[in-house]
Amino acid sequence: MKTIQRLYKHLYWADKRILEGLQANGAGDGKMVQLFAHILQSEQVWLTRLQGEDSNHLPLWQEVGPAECARLAEHNRKGFAAYLDSLTEEDLDRVVTYRNQTGREYSTSIRDILTHLALHGQYHRGQINTLLRTEGMEPVNVDFITFVRNGG
Repeated sequence: MKTIQRLYKHLYWADKRILEGLQANGAGDGKMVQLFAHILQSEQVWLTRLQGEDSNHLPLWQEVGPAECARLAEHNRKGFAAYLDSLTEEDLDRVVTYRNQTGREYSTSIRDILTHLALHGQYHRGQINTLLRTEGMEPVNVDFITFVRNGG
């Protein structure tokens, strides 16, 4: 549980840094913001599933601007913080049954869902950084070790 908690502190930190980097570089729309919105929308979808609710109405690739990204990031941070605080170590192995956005049913442990989501965001943050570099902008350091070195 301690490792999962730490991964999510890193996730919040990395989301915040990416948002700040996009804003600082004037990336108000386009592929970079779309990828970041997808990270946040995925977080929202998975939190909804973990809470036992239907997520089919939630978008995974809806285009939104930085202001909506900031709002969604804060909403997700609060939601996951409350959810994680309610879990015990034993809860991590509990299996959750849910339907994906196409209606297909899956059953997955809470531990695997939480791990997937932390890794999924980092994958797309890497894509955002590649796009920033391609556009001649400074990539955002979201490495876990940088998080740790800065008190994370």
